[in-house]
Amino acid sequence: MPARRGGRDDRGQVAIEFVGTVPLILLLVAAVWECVLIGYAFSLAGNAADEAARAGAVHGPAACQAAAEEHIGAAWGPKAVCVQSGDIIRARVTLGVPVFFPGLDFGEIDGTGGAALEKEAE
Repeated sequence: MPARRGGRDDRGQVAIEFVGTVPLILLLVAAVWECVLIGYAFSLAGNAADEAARAGAVHGPAACQAAAEEHIGAAWGPKAVCVQSGDIIRARVTLGVPVFFPGLDFGEIDGTGGAALEKEAE
C-alpha cells in the first residue's frame, strides 16, 4: 500500500480541468466555423459574379441575374447587378453571410466580375 501524503490528494483534478476547458474549445470551434463561412462567402460571391458577367456577355444583361442565382443557394440572399459599359459587362454580386450565432451581423460581402461582350460573326 502506497504511503499517503498528508493533506489533500489530487483525485478528480482531470475531470475538473476537462469540464473547465470544454466550453472554451467549443467556443473556439464555433469561431473557426464562422471564419470558414465568411471565407466561403467571399469565394461564392466572386465565382457568382464571374459566372454572371460571362452569361451577360454571351446572352445579354438580362441573363446576368439568373446566372448569378443559379450557383448560389437562397440562404445566402444573393443580389446581382449587371451594368454594360462600352464593350464590357460588369457584374456585382452581394451575399449575406449566414451566422452561426443568432444576433451577430457581419454585413454583406460583394464579389465583382467582368467580361467582354461577345458578338456573333456575320
